[in-house]
Amino acid sequence: MNVPIIDPLQGDFPEVIEEFLQHGLMKCIAFNRRGTLLAAGCADGSCVIWDFETRGIAKELRDKDCVAPITSVCWSKYGRHILVSATDKSLTLWDVVNGEKITRMTLQQNTLHARLHPGSHTSSVCLACPLSSAPIIVDLNTGSTTVLPVSVSDAGNGTVPPSRNKFSDGSSPFTPTAACFSKYGDLIYVGNSKGEILIIDYKNIQIHGIVAISGAAVIKNIVFSRNGQYLLTNSNDRTIRVYENRLPLKDGASAVDDMCKSMDNELQGIEKLRTVGSKCLVLFREFQDSVTRIQWKAPCFSGDGEWVVGASGSKGEHKIYIWDRAGHLVKILEGPKEALTDLAWHPVHPVVVSVSFSGLVYIWAKDYTENWSAFAPDFKELEENEEYVEREDEFDFMPESEKVKESDVNEDDEVDIMTVEKDSAFSDSDLSQEELCFLPADPCPDAEQQDKCVGSSSKLVDSNHCGSPPSEGAGQNGQAMQPVSSPAEAIDNSVAEGTGVAHMKRKRKPSEKGLELQAEKGRKPLTKIKASSKSSKVKNKSIVGQDTDLSEFVDDVTDDYQ
Repeated sequence: MNVPIIDPLQGDFPEVIEEFLQHGLMKCIAFNRRGTLLAAGCADGSCVIWDFETRGIAKELRDKDCVAPITSVCWSKYGRHILVSATDKSLTLWDVVNGEKITRMTLQQNTLHARLHPGSHTSSVCLACPLSSAPIIVDLNTGSTTVLPVSVSDAGNGTVPPSRNKFSDGSSPFTPTAACFSKYGDLIYVGNSKGEILIIDYKNIQIHGIVAISGAAVIKNIVFSRNGQYLLTNSNDRTIRVYENRLPLKDGASAVDDMCKSMDNELQGIEKLRTVGSKCLVLFREFQDSVTRIQWKAPCFSGDGEWVVGASGSKGEHKIYIWDRAGHLVKILEGPKEALTDLAWHPVHPVVVSVSFSGLVYIWAKDYTENWSAFAPDFKELEENEEYVEREDEFDFMPESEKVKESDVNEDDEVDIMTVEKDSAFSDSDLSQEELCFLPADPCPDAEQQDKCVGSSSKLVDSNHCGSPPSEGAGQNGQAMQPVSSPAEAIDNSVAEGTGVAHMKRKRKPSEKGLELQAEKGRKPLTKIKASSKSSKVKNKSIVGQDTDLSEFVDDVTDDYQ
């Protein structure tokens, strides 16, 4: 899209369905960090990687040991690994380039969401949120797991380990909890069934702060924006809340630890944790539909964090709501009459990808309106043709004094074409040469095309093995084949028998009458004689292999010439 001609007053959010992707029954999706590849988990246990630029399948990851539906997919930071969780309680780590399975382990319960550690270069640690237990940290190399606390005791400063049958707060074990890493992975934010956000240190697994949500509703989703400045929660009270992160993006764990140590003499226990939590996260905005009071599904931020998007959780409804950070509802996208299962916003472009209940992936893009007045301030768009009368001096030659002064640019300066400017959307980390942005194409021909190729090749083989009709007729009639008298005739016969089309020209001996006419006309070449339709027919008959006397052919040509 040509950026200069886009109207700047238009909102930078999607508006219409541009295209849809279809491959099996897809259940969940995730973009890589650059937005060039889209991973989709299917109901048959496979993971399909789409090239989002060409909208074609770049690779398919299939494990023969896993045939259960995929519940979540997650890319590593540099896009070389994908973590897949399935309903058979398995976690599988894939090598994207080679398409090989690195490791596979089975947990005690089904995993709803699994996320790789954002600061790990080896993709060996992940955060898993099981269906009916507390979130756990999983070491994919060793298989060890660490259960995260989901509540604190009111009396002490330590944590209460979760029970096997019930949570420490007495809630049902079938109540799911949500968790996510901070931008650099030094902190973990856990949302429990009591409507609290716990800030946990990743290294020592200690709670450093608590943020209570109004209404004390169960937290179903918790997501950070790409820049790490905002935190989003989705609760059972049909409200999406956005919190502003007051901690530094880097070394956030040490900042929280220093904050806790400074309050040791003033507050103790849960009061200290709540005070620290109030300084870490501040409620910024709340989003809800006050009319329909619908439940929200798969809420997230836009790539730049300027928009908040949430999908309707109603059955038979494919609606996507988009708000700005000020809290205004700017757009409602209405899709097909079927439920929505997952949603993702492109990291860079104003594109939203949604998954329907039928397994189709819909791509929502912006309906751009070109503004040609950006090229010239006095440009005017006309609704219909108008008659224009030019001014008398409109196209007169301008003197040198009235010309616009040229810019003072030194044309001798060297232009730097080697330095790569950093993209503002990825300024959070250095550009690594190890990052995988695209996959080599692996074309898979269609079955119909293969059948056509096999059929054409078989016909060609049959035509090569079978002889020409004249030769077959001669053999059946008992006529002897004429021996090859020259290499030219050998080549001509082989070509005629092989293809039946191509023939080499051979010199024909003219008759005596033809030689006399050639001498009388100044020895004009015989090739310049225009043959009539009769001669052409005779020539065509000779090409297809009919037996024609050479002398009779030349006599006919000379008769037509006379």
